[in-house]
Amino acid sequence: MNENNRPPLVVLTGPTAVGKTGLAVELARKIDGEIISADSMQVYRHMDIGSAKITPQQMKGVPHHLIDIMDPAEDFNVVMFQKLAKQAVYDILGRGRIPIVAGGTGFYIQALVYDVDFTQNDEDEALRKQLEEIAATQGNEALYERLRRIDPASCKVIHANNVKRVIRAIEFYEKTGEKISAHNENQRRNASPYNFAYFVLNDDRARLYARIDARVDGMIEDGLVGEVRRLADMGCSAGMVSMQGLGYKEILAYLNGECSLEEAVSRIKRDTRHFAKRQLTWFRRERETVWLDKQDYGYDDDRILCQIICSLQQKGIIDGPREEKAGR
Repeated sequence: MNENNRPPLVVLTGPTAVGKTGLAVELARKIDGEIISADSMQVYRHMDIGSAKITPQQMKGVPHHLIDIMDPAEDFNVVMFQKLAKQAVYDILGRGRIPIVAGGTGFYIQALVYDVDFTQNDEDEALRKQLEEIAATQGNEALYERLRRIDPASCKVIHANNVKRVIRAIEFYEKTGEKISAHNENQRRNASPYNFAYFVLNDDRARLYARIDARVDGMIEDGLVGEVRRLADMGCSAGMVSMQGLGYKEILAYLNGECSLEEAVSRIKRDTRHFAKRQLTWFRRERETVWLDKQDYGYDDDRILCQIICSLQQKGIIDGPREEKAGR
């Protein structure tokens, strides 16, 4: 299958709400694949609506991995993702199927595709507590300004409210003297251990933003407020990694009386649009990507799938489109 004897790996990513989930399922059905979720929120149990988690019906019998594997009180990070995703890749390959990484967390995807080395950034508990104290007492922006002074390039892909990643970037600089943005860039130059194909699904910005707004409205209609209330009743608080996810922190602020529901919804839409923009910035910096602009294919998923399959054939990842297997 692969003249380089490297294991095959397919990546299907893109900005939030672009339509990756359904396309990945159809691709998996055509090439006998299994899906590894590269989403930092769908790992959490009980967090379904706000994370736009795929339902069992939407999976259409395609096995999915790294979904519903953590409790909301637990921290999940890129190192954990990399370890679990690598295991899933080889489990899938062992079954004679094709691993498909689908999701929008670019840092997670990069960590897997290029086998990024995180060992030199071992945790420093004292430094971490010091940085967490700055965020707690002076605010997220104060911490973010510190990162901006030492590594402005990181601020283009890390949001000020993503305190865990801001802290990790500052930690890395303080411990190594190297900017984490430069480290990531160097890691990106590594040869991948996989024979991979990296697809980025994209759409016209106005249409994408309209889809984002419609998705948020749909989440509210589907009961996002109730979902966040149940999480709060379980003891989930704003300081948890899980509750920093888009949709959760804003609704939690509403439930805590810090803003109106209308204001919370407006913030979710605004911040999700900003998030999509940062995702696209990240993907444009990745190498060996194949961009699939939906408008170029007349918004026809079958045409997009044909292009993906042709690319996979050219890469030697598949020999040709396979018949769908029922009842898997």
